[in-house]
Amino acid sequence: MAGGEGSRLRPLTSGLPKPLVPVVGRPVMEHILRLLREHGIQDVIVTLQYLGSSIRDYFGDGSDFGMEITYAVEDSPLGTAGSVKNAQAHLEEPFIVISGDALTDIDLARALQFHQDRQALATIVLTAVANPLEYGVVITSSEGKVLRFLEKPSWGEVFSDQVNTGIYVLDPQVLSLIRSDKVVDWSADIFPAMLARKMPLYGYLATGYWCDIGNIQTYYQANWDALAGRVKVEIPGQRREGDVWIGEDVELGHDVRLQGPAYIGREAKLKPGVFINGPVCVGNFSVIDENTKVSNSVIWSYSYIGENSRLRQAIVCRHVTIKNNTLLEEGAVIGTRSRSARGAPSTAGSRSGRTRRSSRARWSTRASSGPGTTSAGCFPRMDSWGWSTSS
Repeated sequence: MAGGEGSRLRPLTSGLPKPLVPVVGRPVMEHILRLLREHGIQDVIVTLQYLGSSIRDYFGDGSDFGMEITYAVEDSPLGTAGSVKNAQAHLEEPFIVISGDALTDIDLARALQFHQDRQALATIVLTAVANPLEYGVVITSSEGKVLRFLEKPSWGEVFSDQVNTGIYVLDPQVLSLIRSDKVVDWSADIFPAMLARKMPLYGYLATGYWCDIGNIQTYYQANWDALAGRVKVEIPGQRREGDVWIGEDVELGHDVRLQGPAYIGREAKLKPGVFINGPVCVGNFSVIDENTKVSNSVIWSYSYIGENSRLRQAIVCRHVTIKNNTLLEEGAVIGTRSRSARGAPSTAGSRSGRTRRSSRARWSTRASSGPGTTSAGCFPRMDSWGWSTSS
């Protein structure tokens, strides 16, 4: 599913669909496709709505990724279940529904086997969370059969810490419950209807990492978790000492210091005296000019950071120009094609939307994985039963 607007991630998604938001150098949806391929799934149907042409342009027919991709386009939003109904013509056998804008390494083969063993019509893949109040909880039998949902409970009502990951294994029969050309959701409409009709609906206790990249905080966390190895993803480039990944044809100027964990994308340029103080991600073809320090920050592709600047827990999107002597403090998010004034400070929490407009290096290791090792929405390697009402 790749049709959502990602409104909570703006300005990152102001001109970019959420599935194309980069995590350690690759669109998050590319990480999902690689997970599917790893589990032997090569035929993929992608549901599109918001900025769908950008997703189609990037992934094409899937041949570059060793897959076959078909697209199902919604003229207007149809909801999480309605969008799958829109692709019904391509769904003739049991299939997996998975979000194109979350990061996970959950074992999908085990979820499929669980579904088949119980002869389920629908299986909800679940994980444990620290605070289930944001999601809601579920009661299941010892075999995993769903018995009851409780949406957004108070602490006095909490009887489980497990939630829905948005990953489902479904039999095509379930699609008969969905009205065509209507806005229909799995969590609000279809699963409660299945429970009321006593249809075989199960919850699978998954082991693995799952991160709902629903806001800026969890976007940082997904990148830091990937760099720290908390989620199994393939990071582009060559891994160097100190957990630093270097892409092809990177230019490292004299006396550049790289303190990992860090990712430096293809053909990026780090000019003399630059200090990368991880965790940091620098996208392809970006330039960081002389004597600039970057800490706990994510810089996307094709951006320029001027001389003698300081970035501390900031996000810089595509085609951004940050002029010399600029300070970006904690929480600053600079939207695509923005330009800073010379020496302009950007304070905590500020956000900018889109505007009109050889060498020697030193590597070192640091134990810290960045701001906050646990974040709402990112959950490493726990087992769970649960139900999610978050979008």
